[in-house]
Amino acid sequence: MKDSTTIQEIVQRLEKFTLGQQRQVLDFTLELSGESPKGIPLQELLEFAAGLFPPEDLEEIKQAIEEDCGQVDESEW
Repeated sequence: MKDSTTIQEIVQRLEKFTLGQQRQVLDFTLELSGESPKGIPLQELLEFAAGLFPPEDLEEIKQAIEEDCGQVDESEW
């Protein structure tokens, strides 16, 4: 059974929330309904990671991946 008054009140309050707060409410409703996605959205991860590493370090990591990935040193096992 739906209570349209409650739904309207929820919507009115949601409209006053920031985008981040609205996202938290959505995540909570998804969790309550058993539809909660696993992990975090890519955009949230990128926002979190932005600025954690100096650009020079990222370039060094990128070069190491390009040079060494896919190579197996069988003598190390």
